[in-house]
Amino acid sequence: MMPSPRTHRRFNEDNTRKGIRLSEKSKSFHGQSSGTNTADLLRRPRTVPDLLAGGRNSTGESTAVNIRPLKLTKLLLNVTIQRSVGPVQVLISLESTVDDLIAAALRQYSKEGRRPVLSSVNAGYYDLHYSQFSLESLDRKENLNALGSRNFFMCPKNGGTTTTSSLSCGKQADTTTKISLPWLKFMDFLL
Repeated sequence: MMPSPRTHRRFNEDNTRKGIRLSEKSKSFHGQSSGTNTADLLRRPRTVPDLLAGGRNSTGESTAVNIRPLKLTKLLLNVTIQRSVGPVQVLISLESTVDDLIAAALRQYSKEGRRPVLSSVNAGYYDLHYSQFSLESLDRKENLNALGSRNFFMCPKNGGTTTTSSLSCGKQADTTTKISLPWLKFMDFLL
């Protein structure tokens, strides 16, 4: 017969009354000290709270290290390519231009094997914008550090075809505004 928790407890209480000693783990579990004193415990090493504050050496000179503020060397930029699912993250140097960012984003896009597959990975066939709603493309010679944004949108330039999927963002917006609808003229008359 298997002992229930109550009978098991009684068994342990009976054994301690009879003089059966508990193991070291059992003693610590039951709140009894194991007989070790604090001298047996490992001593924690002393730490210096401010290592770079520096003291003085034997000649009286300060040993403090001159700390200069850290300078940025690279930028992490997000470039969303037209018709792609999410942005491509590009790590690029501060001195790079918009043209360098377009080339790096295209390399990263093809390296990750994203879909849809781009028709060309030539940086000259693409424009970079602040967002998909920005009609003006960025100057290719402009420095990335001067742009003030870390998120960009890239779409293909007009390659001579007239399909709406290959039109540049600005060209596509121009064609939609040139569509004349007769009911819009009627609306102007009502106002």
